[in-house]
Amino acid sequence: MTGGAPAADGDRGNHNAHYHRVVLDALPPGARTALDVGCGEGTLARRLAERVPDVTGVDLHGPSLDAARAAGGGVTYVEADVLTHPFPPASFDLVASVATLHHLDARAGLLRLAELVRPGGRLAVVGLARSASPRDLPYEVAAVAANAVARRRRGYWEHPSPTVWPPPATYAQMRVLVAEVLPGGRYRRHLYWRWSVVWTRPAA
Repeated sequence: MTGGAPAADGDRGNHNAHYHRVVLDALPPGARTALDVGCGEGTLARRLAERVPDVTGVDLHGPSLDAARAAGGGVTYVEADVLTHPFPPASFDLVASVATLHHLDARAGLLRLAELVRPGGRLAVVGLARSASPRDLPYEVAAVAANAVARRRRGYWEHPSPTVWPPPATYAQMRVLVAEVLPGGRYRRHLYWRWSVVWTRPAA
C-alpha cells in the first residue's frame, strides 16, 4: 500500500505492526503513562492511548509526526532525539520502541530507554538485526516464506519514515548486549527479521 491518501490504522499492515502486540502485552497493570520511541505516524501510540491515559510519542522525522498529529487519538507528540531530550528519568510506566533501536547506538539507546522506566514499569523493544551465522539460516528461510504468504494475503503498507538496512548489529550481538544491559529481560527471536526484549525495572 503506497501513495494516495494516508492509510487508516487498520490498513497499516507490515512487519512492525505485526509485533505491536509484544508492546501491548507488556503493559504493566494500572499503567498511567507510556512513551513510544520512534513513533513515526503514531499507529502504535494511538493503540496505547486506548489503554493508557497519558501517551507521548517521540520521533525525529517531522513529516511523520505531522501525519500522526493529523490522525488525532489523544497522543502528545515530540519532535526530538530521545537520547538528548530532557525527559525526566523514571517518568514512564511503559517505554516502547519498535524498529527504532538500530537507528541509534544500541547500547546508549537501551540504557536511555531503561533510564526512563519507572520502578516496577516495563521496557518493551522490538528491534531489527542482521543474520551472520549458520544458526540464523532457519529463521531467514522461514521469514522469506512467511513474508511471501502475508504479502499475498494482506498486502504491505510501506511507511514513509526513514529506514536503515541492513541493521548494524547481528542477532548474536544484540542478545549479548541485552543480557548485559537489561539483566532479567526476556529476549526472543521472531520471524520477519525481528527480535524483542521485555524488561521490568526492579521496584525501588
